[in-house]
Amino acid sequence: MDKEGKMVIFCLLLAAMSCPVFTQIWSATVVKSLDALVSSCVVIPCSFTHPEGNVPMSRLRGIWHLLNDRDQCIYHNDDTQVLDSFKGRTRFLGDLGRSNCTLEITSINDWDNGPFCFRIELLATSSSNKFSFVEDCVELRMLHDPVVPELIHPKTAIQDHPYTVTCSVTHTCSTHMPKLTWSRGSADGIIEVHRERHLGYWEVQSTLTFIPEEKDDHSEVTCTSHFHGSKTSSATLTLYVKRKEDYNHIIIPTVVGIGTAVIFGVFCIIMVKKYKTRIAELQNQDGRMWNRLSRLSRRIFSDGPRPSRSDLRPNNVNSKSCADQKISKPRFPSPKSQPKSCNYKEGLDDSDDYMNTAEIYGNL
Repeated sequence: MDKEGKMVIFCLLLAAMSCPVFTQIWSATVVKSLDALVSSCVVIPCSFTHPEGNVPMSRLRGIWHLLNDRDQCIYHNDDTQVLDSFKGRTRFLGDLGRSNCTLEITSINDWDNGPFCFRIELLATSSSNKFSFVEDCVELRMLHDPVVPELIHPKTAIQDHPYTVTCSVTHTCSTHMPKLTWSRGSADGIIEVHRERHLGYWEVQSTLTFIPEEKDDHSEVTCTSHFHGSKTSSATLTLYVKRKEDYNHIIIPTVVGIGTAVIFGVFCIIMVKKYKTRIAELQNQDGRMWNRLSRLSRRIFSDGPRPSRSDLRPNNVNSKSCADQKISKPRFPSPKSQPKSCNYKEGLDDSDDYMNTAEIYGNL
């Protein structure tokens, strides 16, 4: 490197060390946009740096004004410099000595959309130490309806077991955070947390723990968010309660069913036995009746057709006496000349006697 190059670098380093403008510049960190609920409030987070280093707060003045005209102030130390539409509605929350320029706006109107910019002035110095951060301004998005809370919970609750529901809602007013309330439960079972999610946005989270009962099945649990300015929003869940592990609803119907089946089976067996006994009795009665009718028919119709061979057989008493008899058979016998056989009956007439002896002779 030649001497000229070394001389240029040395001059630049010397200028940087001797001029504070190169060591620290004017800058501001402001959220670009925020949601603002009409009639509620909004807090605009802001921080800044300036080249003067540590300056007593008494020598600093912070101003918030409209982007198009820095003389239209929405906040100023001198209240007479504030626009009439913002008087009493703006409050400086920051600490200028710690480079904090946070602003609060309450009772938000529909036309309070901005953009709003921050300006810092160092008093008792030259006019060059006043700076408006017009490139880092905030614009508000008006919300006419509040944000609906979000519920996080298990799908099913178990009877007589702790059940937890979490309700959360976002907002942009950390000085007047929303109040969350529940439709059931007590304060002892509620835990509330307030935290910043990201720059300018905060979250209120309420956790409810309670023990559901069987009667709570299909009941509703509602979380309501009360915003600053009297606007509210709510979210509701339907509670589904699962009964305890109880098998009575299974055991009792099963026992009743088995008992009914046993009773019905015993009844059927008894009825079958009675039926079989009755059938047997009827069969016996039918047999005796048939025998009686058969004998009666033989008596009544004795003059009818010729009796069968079984009817002509001699009984046991006559069989012995007739067994020893010898029947003489002439070659051409005459019915009237033949002595009466053992089968002869006194009550039969001549024609019947003839027929019976003929049958006997034919069989012999």
